[in-house]
Order: sequence, then C-alpha cells, then structure tokens
Amino acid sequence: MKKLAVIILNRNLPKVTDKLYNKLKKSNKNTDIYILESGSDKKLLAKNYTWHANWPAAKKKGLRFSRGMNYALIQLIKANKFELYDYFLLITNDTEFENYSIKNKIDKIFNKHKKLGVLSPCSKNWGEINYLKDERLKYFWFIENSALIIKRDLIEKISDISKPKYIDFLFDGNNFRGFGLEVELITKAYINDYSAGITRDIIVFENESYLKNDYKVIKTDPYNKNLEKYVIEGKKWMKKKYGFNSKWSMQMYAKLFYDKFFDYNPEMKKYRL
Repeated sequence: MKKLAVIILNRNLPKVTDKLYNKLKKSNKNTDIYILESGSDKKLLAKNYTWHANWPAAKKKGLRFSRGMNYALIQLIKANKFELYDYFLLITNDTEFENYSIKNKIDKIFNKHKKLGVLSPCSKNWGEINYLKDERLKYFWFIENSALIIKRDLIEKISDISKPKYIDFLFDGNNFRGFGLEVELITKAYINDYSAGITRDIIVFENESYLKNDYKVIKTDPYNKNLEKYVIEGKKWMKKKYGFNSKWSMQMYAKLFYDKFFDYNPEMKKYRL
C-alpha cells in the first residue's frame, strides 16, 4: 500500500492549522501529517506541530513555501522517514478541500499515471477547469498552486538527497516569495521524463481572507503589498537565474520540454492540452 505524507506550513495561525490537520487526519488512512511552524511565535504554535523553525531570520520573515517545504523534507531525510513515503502533499494552512478524503484518489491517479511526478488539485474558480471539461486529469506545463502532490521518485531525481540544504533542496529558496517556482519544478519534471498534471477529482480552495485580514498576526505585508513583492522579486530571480524577462518566457521554456515529453511518450497524447 502506498503511503502519503502531508506537510502543512503554518505561521501564527494555530486554530486554522489544527482545523486543517484534524480534517485531513480524520478522512485519510495510511497518511502521516506534519506541521512546520515557519518562525511562529511560541504562543501561536499549532497543537500538533512537528518542527519549529525558530532561528532569528525565520522568526523575523518566516520561511515561506519554498524554504519551508525544503526544510520539512530535509527533516524527514534526517529522521530516516523520507523513504517511507511514495508521495508528499505540500500545502499552506489556508488550503481548504471540497472533500478532505483525498488519499484514495491520489493513489488511484498515480497508479494510473505511472510517469506523473507533480499533481495539482484544481479549483472551481480556475480557468484550467474549463480545459479539463469532462476529463478527470490533463497534463499541464503551468500550475500556480500552494497545494502540490510530488512523487518521491521525482524529488530523488532532481534534488541532492546526500547533502540536502534547505535553501535549495527541492525549491530554490533564493526566490523567497516563490513567483515562478512551480514552473521551474514542472520543467525539471519534464526534463526527467515525468509529467505534471491537474485533476478535478480533488477540488481545492485557497482561503485568502487570512492573508487579507490577519497579515499582522502572520507578521507579513498587507495583501496587495505582498502580491507586488511576490511578482517583482520573482521576476528578478528569473532574470538572474535564467535570463528571462517575464514569466511567459519561463512558461514557454517549460512548454518546450512538455512537447518533447509527448514525442517520447506518444501513448500519453490523450492527456495533452
């Protein structure tokens, strides 16, 4: 039986995080759930937290999704637990599911799609749901989501398991806020003959009200200011690392390898957009 690990990123919203933890725990067997406290205040730790990133820089700015998930995965490696899991669901604490019973659906999808490396749930307010129409899953070259299911085999292919560093293990933590990191991950998947898909079998929502209303508690910028920095910093990262002047250029880079994937795997063209 395949095993799933869920990693939840929290910063100073313990009630929200514990609620998400409890719903997932109740609805999914053979699933371990871990909570990473991303520089949270000692009095605002989730009841079921696993790790607390509490060094000065983490307490001041948090780890965000990229560094936080890198850090959590590395803790599993250090504890000799990483290889226990077949895939990892990486989510922020503002993630909400239409149906929290997701483990069996994930198993079914990965069992059917042997080369699937990255899976994203869909949202009813995404344009992508129109592409899916009556299809349950399609392979994409672009995904923007803070809920990603990643196959362990893919992580082992593209990450340095022997000498892991939280700044750049799976995600590049130099891109602090993460604009464009999903595209980089998808590109690496297709380069290594894995696919990235979006499914309507799992419906997800991002409850942005927490970032809009509780940003002071979370110790972050106001919503619009944070969004502005997210884009500006991400564009600088893309240009410095790849020479791209826009996210569109980076997406076209990913699409190049997406197209090649179907050249090498013509039997999977039915999942192509």
